Amino acid sequence: MNDQNLIAGTDETWESRELGASETHVKRAPPELESGIEEALGMQMISIRLNKSLIESFKVIAEYHGIGYQPLMRDALKRFAESEMKAIVQGVVESQRKSKQADRQRPLIKEIKAA
Repeated sequence: MNDQNLIAGTDETWESRELGASETHVKRAPPELESGIEEALGMQMISIRLNKSLIESFKVIAEYHGIGYQPLMRDALKRFAESEMKAIVQGVVESQRKSKQADRQRPLIKEIKAA
């Protein structure tokens, strides 16, 4: 390859995938680097069995949005977990609020019964 065939290494050429997307220049990262990246990202590989139709649905949705189906699944699971954790926390807070309210009312009930 001579200098006339080189593509300028600008942000635009990387973002447009004119640079960095050629399969002829791709190679797998060494296992140590892969595990280091996963560790830095807080990622852990898992194995899970899902209905084929569910996977196909995610693939269609992901293609529509222009992303991979696995990142879409990861995002959906993350949003579900965050929503459930929020609901649990709200439930605990509401339960504690009701408990405190009941504790405050107990002396009043005793006074009323004593009168």
